[in-house]
Amino acid sequence: MFDDPLLLARLQFALTAATHYVFVALTLGLAPYILVGQLVATVRGDRRRMASVRFWGGLYLVNYGMGVLSGLVMELQLAVNWTGLHAVFGYSFAAPLALETMTAFFVESTFLGLWIFGWDRMGRWAHLACFAVVTGTAYLSAWWVLVANGFLRHPVGFEIVDGVAHLTDPVALMANPAALMAFLHIITGALLLGALVVGATSAHHLIRGNDPDGMFGRGLVYATVMACVMPLPVAAFGGTQFALFGQDPPTSGLTYTAGEIEAIEAASGGPLLTAANTAGEVLMFTAWALMFLLGPAMLVVLLLRRPLGRLPRLRNLLLAPLLITPVLPYLASVAGWVFRETNRQPWAVVHHLTTADAVTPMAPGMAAASFSFFTGAFAVLAATTSWLLVRYARRGPGGGPLAERPADAEEPAAPVTSF
Repeated sequence: MFDDPLLLARLQFALTAATHYVFVALTLGLAPYILVGQLVATVRGDRRRMASVRFWGGLYLVNYGMGVLSGLVMELQLAVNWTGLHAVFGYSFAAPLALETMTAFFVESTFLGLWIFGWDRMGRWAHLACFAVVTGTAYLSAWWVLVANGFLRHPVGFEIVDGVAHLTDPVALMANPAALMAFLHIITGALLLGALVVGATSAHHLIRGNDPDGMFGRGLVYATVMACVMPLPVAAFGGTQFALFGQDPPTSGLTYTAGEIEAIEAASGGPLLTAANTAGEVLMFTAWALMFLLGPAMLVVLLLRRPLGRLPRLRNLLLAPLLITPVLPYLASVAGWVFRETNRQPWAVVHHLTTADAVTPMAPGMAAASFSFFTGAFAVLAATTSWLLVRYARRGPGGGPLAERPADAEEPAAPVTSF
């Protein structure tokens, strides 16, 4: 394996992209819940509900930091390890990624900073508006990334001039069905993931008898409703993409003839690729099948929680399985990406550029060093961030990074110095 630079480059990108995605999915899943919670607290002028916003917002902040760091490193290796892709499709494939960075990521980061440092320093409606911009740009960022990914699977809206692809139809690029269906699938899956993280955290505190102002009771209700409602649209939007898997893109034939395409595809594959594709498909369908059963099970737990109030051990026994439910959407999401990306091999851009031609030529030793460094660093960062998320989630509303400070009146007065 370490003698094949192409395989190492693909594995490196797969592992780092999977790590990046699990944090992105939680960002997309938590943001709407926080936004609606802050809206309700703002309309009511309820500081107790705002404490809930601060708690979930603290988890969002920790998760967002890892998402930013992993995303920057992922784009760096995309530029360094895949120069063949940029040499041919840099003017088309890279355009959505540039828009994602300039119009979504920078705006999102700016307004998130205003939201973090604007507590009690700006009007409550202005503060709410900051997080509304954060939420909107987070989803816009996801959209641009999926436009770029959709182009790889279903390339449209370009022409080849002197061996370089030039964008000719931006509307076709943005209306690409491979991007649209993937976006709807991703956001519904992320909403389900975010809800189950809220539900698992809420279950932990309910087991401990810690529910200040009912915030974790509300979290359990939200998670139950989403677990009952969301699996169907997630599966539906995922299923519609299967129609594109065996379909030739409309630009097929611009680079290779039909006979050349068949020969390239016939020579590709191998046991490792087949095993990865099959494993991803099996794991994805297994995880989603379990999630279809999860909603009704959580509904039973919710309905029995109060009647079993006098039997805390039995109630806690019902709540305990909810602690591990976020594992299911994480597994399904990563397995789905494995299936989606291995399914289009041997193409980096379907019927236009093979993965072997897209990778940067490098010596096996250099490829092994890059693989070891990036995957090792990402493993440490992912483990650290996960530990922080669990730690702050267990602390509750009083121990998070955005927990409210004591009132200024209760703080000792600063000494006055005369000159």
